Amino acid sequence: MMRRGLLLLNLGTPDNADIRAVKLYLREFLTDKRVIDLPTIPRYILVYCLILPFRSPKSAQAYQSIWTEKGSPLLYHSQNLVTKLQSSLKDEYKIALGMRYGTPSITTALAELKDCHSLTILPLFPQYSSAATGSAIEKTLSYLANQEIIPSIKIIRDFYQRPEYIQAQAKIMKPYIKDNFHVLFSYHGIPERHIHKSGCDTLCPQTCTPIYDKNQACYRAQCYQTSLLLAKELQLGTHQYTTAFQSRLGKTPWIKPYTDEIFAELISKGIKNIVVSCPSFVADCLETLEEIGIRAKEQWEKLGGEQFILTPCMNDHPEWIKAIHSIVNEQI
Repeated sequence: MMRRGLLLLNLGTPDNADIRAVKLYLREFLTDKRVIDLPTIPRYILVYCLILPFRSPKSAQAYQSIWTEKGSPLLYHSQNLVTKLQSSLKDEYKIALGMRYGTPSITTALAELKDCHSLTILPLFPQYSSAATGSAIEKTLSYLANQEIIPSIKIIRDFYQRPEYIQAQAKIMKPYIKDNFHVLFSYHGIPERHIHKSGCDTLCPQTCTPIYDKNQACYRAQCYQTSLLLAKELQLGTHQYTTAFQSRLGKTPWIKPYTDEIFAELISKGIKNIVVSCPSFVADCLETLEEIGIRAKEQWEKLGGEQFILTPCMNDHPEWIKAIHSIVNEQI
């Protein structure tokens, strides 16, 4: 029987949490021209001379705070997802996991799928960005372009407003939301210039209009649309939730509002209890567990906040398995 392949793509993780491994991972990540979109020489000078020497020890310490006996949370959650999804899809697909940076590599994953006559590529980034989705797809296609036999290819570019994704995310969040809690949707940020390069209006970093033909590839607009749909699914009023962006790097402007700056604004409004969800991450990782679960919680408490709840990502939750099953099969 001819087999169909399903390639799941994610960003990646260091092999372990020591400084050397983290430095190797950051070097591969930050020298990607889609991540730091500078000419090659300035990009390498910035990464090798400024970022790696100073950021690697701090990042290693952050990874150590979330590392477990099973290793990297992102990796084992992703591997568990593959195992359970394969059980759900049975013989419909042969599934492989590829990380854009680190292991298992995209090359290794594609080698596992070499006997498949067709290939569905699903980057596990709900909202499209050039730095994450675009880079992972480019890497995949560059490998396939050099193969003697290229399979039929389908790419699921984004799924930020797919009902299956929204419903799965909302069902996981719902048990954590209480009447007197404000909901904060915190998404990974990207530089403002990436928004402009996507063809979106120049005002997009300050305000986003609903999705239409000219901003349908705008990462920030997609994030706001996800928040809107999640709020509707959770029956939240506009005053009951906020959207913000985390994980900025460097001094250039990133899309706003910033998560670490929104806390003081919420406190000033008399909000003391918050539930934080990170809808741009499908698996718990450094950005959810350490940046939000540890540092953001400490910041909230220092500002006078009382309760701080971080909802888990979808990881290998049965609702997420069902959602992927539906999303993939609709692409046939």
